[in-house]
Amino acid sequence: MSPHTAFRLPRICLPRPGTDLGRWAVIACDQYTSEPEYWQQVEQIVGDAPSTLRLTFPEAYLDAADAPARITGIQAAMRRYVDDGLLVERPGTVLVERTVDGRTRRGLMLELDLEHYDYAATSTSLIRPTEGTIVARLAPRIAVRAGAPLELPHVLVLIDDPQGTVVEPVAAARGRLERLYQTELMLGGGQVSGYAVDDALGERAAQALDALARPEVSALRYGVPPDTPVMLFAVGDGNHSLATAKSIWERTKAEVGMDHPSRWALVEVENIHDPALHFAPIHRLLLGVTTDVRAALARHFGHRLSVTDVADAAAMQAGLGAQASGQAGEAAGAQGVGANPSQAFGTNPSQAFGTNPSQAFGLVGPGDRFSVVRVTDPPSSLAVGTVQAFIDALVAQGGIGAVDYVHGDDVLARLGRQPGCVGFHLDTVGKSELLRRVMHEGPLPRKTFSMGEAHEKRYYIEARRIR
Repeated sequence: MSPHTAFRLPRICLPRPGTDLGRWAVIACDQYTSEPEYWQQVEQIVGDAPSTLRLTFPEAYLDAADAPARITGIQAAMRRYVDDGLLVERPGTVLVERTVDGRTRRGLMLELDLEHYDYAATSTSLIRPTEGTIVARLAPRIAVRAGAPLELPHVLVLIDDPQGTVVEPVAAARGRLERLYQTELMLGGGQVSGYAVDDALGERAAQALDALARPEVSALRYGVPPDTPVMLFAVGDGNHSLATAKSIWERTKAEVGMDHPSRWALVEVENIHDPALHFAPIHRLLLGVTTDVRAALARHFGHRLSVTDVADAAAMQAGLGAQASGQAGEAAGAQGVGANPSQAFGTNPSQAFGTNPSQAFGLVGPGDRFSVVRVTDPPSSLAVGTVQAFIDALVAQGGIGAVDYVHGDDVLARLGRQPGCVGFHLDTVGKSELLRRVMHEGPLPRKTFSMGEAHEKRYYIEARRIR
C-alpha cells in the first residue's frame, strides 16, 4: 500500500471576499456544552450575517425540543449558501496559523481517506483514534451529515514528526505565500490566518508524510517490531466527527461508488512536536446527582481509597500537583531518565506504562466541598481510566442523570458546585507519551485529553463539498 492512498491535497471552499469572517468563524460545536450562555452570546454576535453557526449543530442544544428542526435548518442553510455563491472552491492545501494566548501553532489542511481509518478500540489502521469513541454520540452528527452538501471540519490530526519535515518547511515559506484569509476570532479565540500552499510545497509535504509512514521509521520511533502496522495520522481532536464521516461512508459506499467525495474527510494536520501545541485535561461533570458520590467511591474502591477534604479549589489543585510531581520523580529515578524522558522507553516502551502504585484526582461538590482522592493499586494505567470506569458503573446503577465533559479548571470548580452536580478534576496525559501509548495500548479512555482549553479549539472557516 502506498501511504499516498491515505491522504490527498484538498479542494477547499472559502467564503467569498467581503464576508465578515469575524462572524463567519464559530468555535467547534462540541465546546461549552454545559454553558448555553456562551452560545447565546454567539447568536448575538452573529445576528443575520452569514456564519458557520448556521451550518453546525452546537451540542449544547442536542437535547432541545427543536433539535430536528435545527438539523433541517442546517442542511437548508448549506444549500442556500452554495446556491448563492457564498462559497468559492479552490484546489490545494492551506497553511493555517492560529495565535491564541501568545502561542502560534501551525497546520496543513488535507483530505484523509476514510478507507484507511478505523475508530474501533482494536484499530491498526494508518489513521487511528487516540481516544475511545462514544458511539451513542454519533447519531445527531450522522443526522446532520447524511443530508448535507458540505462538511466543515474541526478535526485536528496529529503526526509524529520530530524533525519537522511536513508542516514546518511550508510555514518557513509563508512570506511568499498568498494569504487567503485572516480574522480575529470571537469570544477570546485569538486570531487565525490561512495561506495558499503552492503545488511544489504541497507535493514536498506529501512526500515527507510518505517518509514518516515507512514501516522501518515507525518501528524505530515506537520501539515495535518491524511488521507492526504503521500509524501515520492520530486523531487528536474531533474523534467523533471523523467517526461520523466514516459511519456514513461505510453505509453508502456500495451505492455511491469508491470515487465519491464523501470517501474523504477534510482535516487540519498538526505536528505533535509543535511547541505551541499543548494538552489540557478534560474533567467530568456529573449532572442530576441523587447519590452520595463519596460513599459510592468507598464502596467501589474499598480500602484502596483515601479522601482528604481541603479548603478550596486552589488547595485541591496543589494537592494533585504534589502527587503528580512525586510520582514523576519516582518514575524517573526508577527508569534512570535524564534530560530526555523518552530514554525511559528503551527498546520496550510499554514497560513505562505499567499501573502506578497510586493515582489522584479531585472531587468538587456537592456545594463548596473540595477533596483530593487517592486510589492505590488502580485498575487503569491512567487516572482518567480509573475514574471513567467508576462513573460508568454509577450511571448503570442510576445514581446520576448525565455526564458532561468539561474544559477548564475554573469552569469545573464553578459548575461542580451547582445544585445536583459533582465534578471530577483530572490531570492529562503528557504530549511526549500520547502517541507511544496509542501504539502500544490502543486508544486511550474516551475524553482523556484536550488539545488546548475550550477557547483554543478549532473555529470553522473552511468547508468542502461532499455531494
